[in-house]
Amino acid sequence: MSDLPDDTVSPTGQNYRPGAPGQSQRLFRVYNLYRIVISLVLTGLLFVDPAQLNQPLRLAEYYQAGVLGYLILNSAIGLMLVGGLSPGQRHITFSVLADILIIHLLLFTSSGITNGLANLIIISVAAGNILTPSRMGLFYAALAAICSLAIAGWGVMVHGDSVDNIVRAGSLGILYFGAALILQSITRRMQRSEALADSRARSIIELEKINEQIIQRMRTGIVVTDQDGRIRLANAAAEELLFGMTSHHGHQSRVLPVALLEGLTAWKKDPRKRPEPCQIQPAAPMIQASFTRLDEENSDLILVFIEDLSKVTQQAQQMKLASLGRLTAGIAHEIRNPLGAISHAAQLMSESGDIPEADQRMLEIIQRHSRRVNGIIENVLDLSRRRQADARLVDLGQWLTDFVREYQQSTSYQNGEPPRITLELSPELPAARFDKSQIEQVLTNLCDNGLRYSKQHTGSATLVLRAGSTTDGERAYIDVEDQGPGIADDHRNSVFEPFFTTDKSGTGLGLYLARELCETNQAHLALLKDRGNGCCFRITFAPSGRLI
Repeated sequence: MSDLPDDTVSPTGQNYRPGAPGQSQRLFRVYNLYRIVISLVLTGLLFVDPAQLNQPLRLAEYYQAGVLGYLILNSAIGLMLVGGLSPGQRHITFSVLADILIIHLLLFTSSGITNGLANLIIISVAAGNILTPSRMGLFYAALAAICSLAIAGWGVMVHGDSVDNIVRAGSLGILYFGAALILQSITRRMQRSEALADSRARSIIELEKINEQIIQRMRTGIVVTDQDGRIRLANAAAEELLFGMTSHHGHQSRVLPVALLEGLTAWKKDPRKRPEPCQIQPAAPMIQASFTRLDEENSDLILVFIEDLSKVTQQAQQMKLASLGRLTAGIAHEIRNPLGAISHAAQLMSESGDIPEADQRMLEIIQRHSRRVNGIIENVLDLSRRRQADARLVDLGQWLTDFVREYQQSTSYQNGEPPRITLELSPELPAARFDKSQIEQVLTNLCDNGLRYSKQHTGSATLVLRAGSTTDGERAYIDVEDQGPGIADDHRNSVFEPFFTTDKSGTGLGLYLARELCETNQAHLALLKDRGNGCCFRITFAPSGRLI
């Protein structure tokens, strides 16, 4: 749309092209409306005697035809614009040139350059330079000046007009060029300012999008709420931490959970007091909320930051176990050699037939604890060299069916009978994204524990595997429910800590490793509250659309 040199750049450093298409089209529509009004006025003046206006017509018939043609042309263009025509540069150029030539034709057929119509040419030249601030605008001025001088010269030579008309035509030419140069300068400055404003507006929009993406992808929950706890905005992490187990998506009147409402009330009474950690749902992690005013001047909105305390605890434990893993890796060889010798010697002694029964029990204790020490070393080494999850989208129902079949084939109890595992699948089970080998390791650990405690408590190795979806329909879960004696309330908060165990033969790392593997797959392992006899562990997977 511009004839500016290609190397003209905007203040932002980008190639500068004056005149946004939308703005040029709007200005052209206004200009065409002006032309229609002028042509209607000129048409109305046809019904007035020219003598009364002191403007005799030299070629009355041609003048009348020119006015009517000008009205028809402008009306036709106006109708096309109303009909949806998007005016381009060629339409603007044609209209401005037509105005200059037609108005000069009307001057030629009326009383010459002294006619008041000459003033309209200045407006046409000015409009052309606003719509086309380039060399084409100077061409409009030059064409108008040449036509005005030609009409003035024709009047002097043919009709005996005063020579002063040539001076008047020259003055009009100067006005044409002056208007062209001034308006081009002003228009270019305005367009550069507009380009700079547009560039800054785009930068602000892009920055807002970047901020939105950052906030949505943050693992810290961020919530904007009013004084009564009604949620205005919440990022994805907050939605997952607060409403991951219940469906609140799409509700307009969401409020903070009761535990956070209590913390908000306490904070409003004493902003210096830090709220106590709380747990929203039984299967949800412990969270720590902090509150602050969104705006000190406008205190109606409150900003809530929600931290997943399990992440902080896990990071501390990971640092501790990473150090322990490095230490274990360094001394594993030194420990395993004497440990292997002790275990081998105990095995050889147990094979001797003349060992008393009391000594035989001692040898069994030595072998059992040797195996336990070796298991501890293996588990800690696994922590230090754990690989990244290779997550894939999995049909959870089919995968669980295959897992149960293979697990029962590879596991047996007394009399070689396989364990009794009941598999319950929800009819509408969403897909899940995880590393099959890692989650299989988690389930194997949970099933081993559940079957062992069920066997100890009821005499029968039974277990229930239940798969379903959270009430929002986006996240799948697996419940592992046993028939064991359950876990005491005093121990419920410690079951996932490393080296915590109530089994004398256990290492205390099984459940910790299971939760770590779940976190690696963006899943969450939790112990549900008692639902009768036994324990129920739940693995809740992330939405299948989230990439790990």
